[in-house]
Amino acid sequence: MTYKSFNYYGYDKSTFKDCSLLIRQTNRKHITILNTWFIIINLIYLIFAWLNLFGVNEERAPFYGSYIIASFVFEIWLIVFPKAVEKYNFFSVFASITILLSYGVISSVAQPYMPATMFLVLLVLTSLSFIGRMYIMIFLIIISVGSFLFTSYLFKTFSIAYHDTYNVSVISTLSILLHYTFQRTRVAQFILYQRDLLVQKELEIKSSFDALTSLLNRGKFFSAAEEILRAQKKEYITLCLLDLDGFKQINDNLGHQMGDKVIQTVGSTLLKELRLDTPDRMNFSAWNLSELRSLAGRLGGDEFIVLIRGRTSRAEVTELLQKMLDALNSVRFDGLDGIHASFGVTEIGEADKDIDNAYKRADEALYESKRAGKNQIHFSKDKSEGEA
Repeated sequence: MTYKSFNYYGYDKSTFKDCSLLIRQTNRKHITILNTWFIIINLIYLIFAWLNLFGVNEERAPFYGSYIIASFVFEIWLIVFPKAVEKYNFFSVFASITILLSYGVISSVAQPYMPATMFLVLLVLTSLSFIGRMYIMIFLIIISVGSFLFTSYLFKTFSIAYHDTYNVSVISTLSILLHYTFQRTRVAQFILYQRDLLVQKELEIKSSFDALTSLLNRGKFFSAAEEILRAQKKEYITLCLLDLDGFKQINDNLGHQMGDKVIQTVGSTLLKELRLDTPDRMNFSAWNLSELRSLAGRLGGDEFIVLIRGRTSRAEVTELLQKMLDALNSVRFDGLDGIHASFGVTEIGEADKDIDNAYKRADEALYESKRAGKNQIHFSKDKSEGEA
């Protein structure tokens, strides 16, 4: 193990950075829990001080009250600005450690005739609670212990201070060892969690996207389209079916490898003309379908389907589809002079809450394109049910 990997609990820097979001979130949760616990404990001590119970006299009330106020202000920041707490993770952790360990130091000073206990408890608690960098945590422990011992020798008798020295030496060593082993285990859990998420995303991609084209598969396309139709409010949407002309001859004459290449080219052309980013598929579950995002899918074989959004008229949709068709016609491979395709298009009205009705109209329009000579765009003449 190198000194660099020791700083990241036995892992390399890049692996540790991959877990940074989980580390910040975990630290925020632990800061909030500790701070809430700290407020409750001080409230109890404040009540004891007012009532002079269990040896806690009234003179201690201002001390407990001050820490309650400071912790309460800190608590408001933790609750109201959770993103800021995570963004300024080091400051948040440092503030929490400062509040807790300064409390332990001052509590020790307030009881000069007794060996310290609160500081030792808080030292172990903070070392187990927060993940940072090993060297930074060691530095904070050394500074805290130094402050504690300085005040101990300044305000206590030598015998009690000597006793504190022994206790804090043992506890600080234990805290450092516990911090390393405990946080190393936690980082290992984060790494495993990240890997599980990656596997889940890969499985989602396999179940949602066509492997050959990176387009949505049939099931996921219709599922997303149904969701869009159910939520639509006076949005101009069109559904387009696309079928390649003469694809069987391409497979028969040029081979199935060329056929696959043609299918891939059609997929990339649809993505390009619709301005859909292929990397977005990694975050498909987080897609906001209320945005004017078009969808493109492969139904199987040489059949494709497109849900076009963000246009306002048939003329704009026709212009977009013509660009697609021109791009396909201009493709040149060995032995292939352009990719030809027929388009069947239908406009979707507010009454179309079921994608099947729109699909049927688009399929009929596709048939008309084939019948009229192929390699062209044809709109459905039928209106969606409920339109004038």
